[in-house]
Amino acid sequence: MKEEDEILDKYREAGKILSSVVNDAVKLIKPGEKLLSVATFVEEEIERKGANPAFPCNLSLNDEAAHRTPSLEEETVFNDEVVKLDAGAHIDGYIADMAVTIDLSGKAEDLKKSAENALNEAIKIVRAGITTKEISRVIDETISSYGYKPVSDLTGHGLEQYNAHADPSIPNKRIKDGVILKSGQVIAIEPFATDGIGKTKKSSSIEIYQLIRPKPVRLESMRQIMNEIEKKYKTLPFARRWLSSSSDPLINRLVNEGILHPFNLLKEKSGGLVAQAEHTMIVLEDGCEVTTRIL
Repeated sequence: MKEEDEILDKYREAGKILSSVVNDAVKLIKPGEKLLSVATFVEEEIERKGANPAFPCNLSLNDEAAHRTPSLEEETVFNDEVVKLDAGAHIDGYIADMAVTIDLSGKAEDLKKSAENALNEAIKIVRAGITTKEISRVIDETISSYGYKPVSDLTGHGLEQYNAHADPSIPNKRIKDGVILKSGQVIAIEPFATDGIGKTKKSSSIEIYQLIRPKPVRLESMRQIMNEIEKKYKTLPFARRWLSSSSDPLINRLVNEGILHPFNLLKEKSGGLVAQAEHTMIVLEDGCEVTTRIL
């Protein structure tokens, strides 16, 4: 029990750090501010407060739903857009995952509320013994009640040590069968709402990768970069900009070898605006403990 308590305390501390950093970062997101500045702030603040980024800070705009992080050379600034900030922190691999929507356009408040309220309503019913089917139904019903659609191919998920997307999957749309949640499980519920058709498509832009299959390679430079990734990030996602620029050609070769998995930027298929809300929680017998709640 002592070891389990220590693990849960690491989840809690990661959540406390992450929620504090996200709260501060939201204040920086305004027209004219560079995306790279905000992403760097989030990642550096997480480290300064005693954790590590669990994945690169995502800053997705308008119809972009996920996997957008700025490159090192990027000069893009925020304008009157719908911004999703999705960030993660970990302590010894025990992860907190959190996302918020910032409406700089002034035209998507209801869309934002639909995702936020879907998250809040889902949290209310989380406890040991409930199924993911019931959570998905509540998310779908809440978003639909605003006249929007849940993004059906993006889901909430379990969190395990050094695994930011573990089982169970928690879809944002109704499902036929679900998995029963157990006390002590750590999950992230992550509603995405859109005024589009509710599906995503891959774009060609890739800035985020993950080590999935380390294996022997002949080229010494490839072996060095693979070992560096494994040592620093293990199986957690990382940004291209976190590595030296000389690694760029090697990244593509490691993808082609099946050693790295690329995360393409995902956009809403019909060009619809997307809002997102996310919290991490520990499942309890009689409810849940949200680790990323901003105090």
